[in-house]
Amino acid sequence: MDKIYIEGLEVFSLIGVYDWERVATQRLIVDITLFTDLSKAALSDNVGDTLNYADVANCVDKLAKSSEFELIEALAHAMLKAIFAQFPVTKITLKLSKPDILDNAQNVAVELTRENPN
Repeated sequence: MDKIYIEGLEVFSLIGVYDWERVATQRLIVDITLFTDLSKAALSDNVGDTLNYADVANCVDKLAKSSEFELIEALAHAMLKAIFAQFPVTKITLKLSKPDILDNAQNVAVELTRENPN
């Protein structure tokens, strides 16, 4: 299966369990692997025959900005659902990182892989 990668997408969201995390949005980094058939676009060289990765990035960014989840696991799941609902993908791997949360760690992240339920 063909893949499209979106790596290092920076989004901001109100996320966290603790009161001090609920005061302002936090920086999150999203890495997405989209499994889809790219054969038509490879042959046609026509942008209309491929998955518009800018639209996927905008979808994820918009969801992050409007969400108020406590857990990055819940936000990552919501991102997967939104992508599946709007784009022709068969499978997604999404890594959601919260790089600024622990003083003694470079990053904390979850990674979810799901197949399209349809």
